[in-house]
Amino acid sequence: MEFVDPLVAIIIAIGFLIVLLYKRVNLGIALNATALFLALLAVDLGMIIPVIITTTLDLLTISVCAATFGIMLLSELYKETGMIRRLSESVSRLINNPKIVLCILPAIIGLLPVGGGALVSAPLVDSEADKLKMTPSKKAYVNLWFRHTIFPVYPLGPVIIATAVLTKLSIPSIIVRQIPVVLVMVIVGYIIGFWKVSQVKKDAPDIRANRKSDLNNFFISFFPILATILIDVALNLAGFNQLLSGFDVVIAILIGIAIFVAITKLNSMVFVKPLKSWGIWGITAAAYGAFLLRNVMDAAGISNVFSSYVANGSIDVVLFLAVGPALLGLLTGSAQGGVAVSVSILSTIFPLPFAAKVAALVYISAYLGYTIAPTHLCLTFTADYFKCSLGKMYKYIIPSFLITFSIALLVYFLL
Repeated sequence: MEFVDPLVAIIIAIGFLIVLLYKRVNLGIALNATALFLALLAVDLGMIIPVIITTTLDLLTISVCAATFGIMLLSELYKETGMIRRLSESVSRLINNPKIVLCILPAIIGLLPVGGGALVSAPLVDSEADKLKMTPSKKAYVNLWFRHTIFPVYPLGPVIIATAVLTKLSIPSIIVRQIPVVLVMVIVGYIIGFWKVSQVKKDAPDIRANRKSDLNNFFISFFPILATILIDVALNLAGFNQLLSGFDVVIAILIGIAIFVAITKLNSMVFVKPLKSWGIWGITAAAYGAFLLRNVMDAAGISNVFSSYVANGSIDVVLFLAVGPALLGLLTGSAQGGVAVSVSILSTIFPLPFAAKVAALVYISAYLGYTIAPTHLCLTFTADYFKCSLGKMYKYIIPSFLITFSIALLVYFLL
């Protein structure tokens, strides 16, 4: 059988992925279908099954898929039991400043990385933003942008977990380089979101809930997430992340879920309800698809093609490192897809494990590209909820993206 040239094959495969995502095919199905399509184009038929078996039995693949499943289950349980609203409302009552609340609420919802999760925070943002008489376009921008400020430094984000595993680095080593970027995201979001917005209305003191009760509600509803993060960080600091081959995150999440079940006294019917939804399985399948796509690209020798272009000077490696993941994230509307393809291409240019600054730039580049993608569910859901055109949202999103992306590049070159 005569195979398609590897460079042509990857271009066709990426085009295939883009078409699937624009047709609203689930990300998990799209990534796996793209991996198999690429395999048929560029891999010997006798090698396809071994690649699938190797991917399926790989401990790191299993750990990332298990962690993704656990995170999504915890997220869905928060939604199903109303705990996420309890958490958000307690924050809103504790902080008597609508602008600060509007920065924090979407980020808190962002701790639960569900697809289209900006729709969960939209009603809460709408209520707070009315106190400031904000326009629909400003409401939509604040809801989208601040929801996504937390992920670059959130150790339980599925994409950052996958990035760390694919680049063979620890999660903290990537997160520490994202801190300046996140600070800029928050500052830029605050300036652009609240430019010429005055605080004209406050809650009357007599209708505000008891502060002690609000603190209690906040602590109880936030504790499962906090415990999960602290346990994962402790396991990393103790060096168990290497010993456990990525299962440290799985252990932390299982403990977090157990704490959640104990706090809410969850019955079995509520617990299994999210398992009947495609949402959890789709995101878990996407985690698997990212690894399968990487392994298929390796088997097809696609990374070697790009490394030869770098070696002869046809492609500037820094330019590709900066722009490639962002472009892939934008075109596919998937940070996970952008990271998986980029790491596969760069793995023969930069030896594994990647330098922390390389991994951090790949992640933030793909993430920012995904954030502004028109196929990004949070973007489309937010625009629809606030009855705001994408054009009006992009008036605020594009400058925010350009400033944040510039800082990410600066961090890469200076640190």
